[in-house]
Amino acid sequence: MAANFWTSSHCKTLLEEDDVGHVLPADQDRGLTPEDVKIIKIQMSLYIKMLAQHTKVRQRVVATAITYFRRIYTRKSFSEYDPFLVAPTCLYLASKAEENTVQAKLLVHYMQKISAGEKYRYEIKDVLEMEMRLLEALDYYLVVYHPYRPLVQLLQDAGMTDMIQTAWSLVNDTYRTDLILMYPPHMIALACIFVACVLKEKDTRTWFEDLRVDLNVIKNISMEILDFYDNYRTILDERLNVALSKLPHRV
Repeated sequence: MAANFWTSSHCKTLLEEDDVGHVLPADQDRGLTPEDVKIIKIQMSLYIKMLAQHTKVRQRVVATAITYFRRIYTRKSFSEYDPFLVAPTCLYLASKAEENTVQAKLLVHYMQKISAGEKYRYEIKDVLEMEMRLLEALDYYLVVYHPYRPLVQLLQDAGMTDMIQTAWSLVNDTYRTDLILMYPPHMIALACIFVACVLKEKDTRTWFEDLRVDLNVIKNISMEILDFYDNYRTILDERLNVALSKLPHRV
């Protein structure tokens, strides 16, 4: 994994925290705050996951779609690109990139089913048009490396296969943050192993020291994961509605 990742477009497009946490000017004009943006991203990640469950795609497709979605909004504003269209289109694009293709007709069917009470419903042509816009916004960089494979390899090598389920669940939840845009996948995997071991009261200090990785980076990623659980795992409807109310009204 490492050799391929270090020469990949994914590695070349890793971002600093300031690059993923900022609010673009067009969104600032609508009153969106960094907190609003974080909440909208979390909600749209759940929307992608919901659509994926209906369309029966692999977890890797979901992870890639969410990565696309989060990368898009480091470059494009919510005011310019409606997240309720971008999210499913990211899933459509990811299904192609990961060779687990979802038919646009099926995707739109579930989009309409989930948002049955809304006046406006996107059609197939809207998804296809947005797909082209997203490809340009992503600079056609579609390859994404995920923490799942290094996670399993590391735990198998360490003889800690009993930790796979807990650590895997933690990796899933990192996609409700921007970590995948900022850190190499194996470092996210290591942080999830660290948090899992703390939760299970398993002493792995010597193992981590022997790995000779930057433990400060592991700590920073772990703190971001714990912050998500403390403050964003459950978002009140009122908090979400305030954020969504600042988006342009769909007609």
